[in-house]
Amino acid sequence: MERKRGFEVAKGFEDKGINMPIRKTKYSAGYDIEAAEDIIIPTFKKGMNPTLVKTGLKAYMQDDEYLKLCNRSSNPKKKGLILSNSIGVVDADYYGNPDNDGHIMFAFYNIKEEDVEIKKGDCIGQAIFEKFLVADNDTAEGERVGGFGSTN
Repeated sequence: MERKRGFEVAKGFEDKGINMPIRKTKYSAGYDIEAAEDIIIPTFKKGMNPTLVKTGLKAYMQDDEYLKLCNRSSNPKKKGLILSNSIGVVDADYYGNPDNDGHIMFAFYNIKEEDVEIKKGDCIGQAIFEKFLVADNDTAEGERVGGFGSTN
C-alpha cells in the first residue's frame, strides 16, 4: 500500500507508549492528539513564552498538504488553554527534519488563575490534514534546514 498521509512515533519516543491519533466518528475532520508526558502549564504572565506540549508524534503527507493543529473546543472553558498561534501549521517538509525528526508540539498559554496539569494520554488538540494551493507566480525553492519554528 502506498503511504499518503499518517502519523508515526517521533525519535526518542519509541518506548514511551505513544498512542496513534484517531478520529472518534466517521465524519470527524480531526484526529485527536494526546500529550506524550505529564506537564504543568503555568498561569499566563505578561512576557512569558508559551508552554510546548510534546505529542511524541510526527506526520507524513503529500507535498501539497499540511497538518493543521487545532485546539479542542473544550480547552479554553474547562482548562483555560489557548493555542499561542491560534492554529499550528505543520508543513510536509517538517517530517524527519534533522533538528527534531518532525516532532509535533502544541504551544499553549493558560488563561486560568491556577496552573493546569496535563497528564500523559490526555487529549490536548486535534490535527486535520488539508490541501493547499500556490499562486501562479510562486517561486519557492528553499529547503528546510531545521525543526520547530525554523522557517521564521
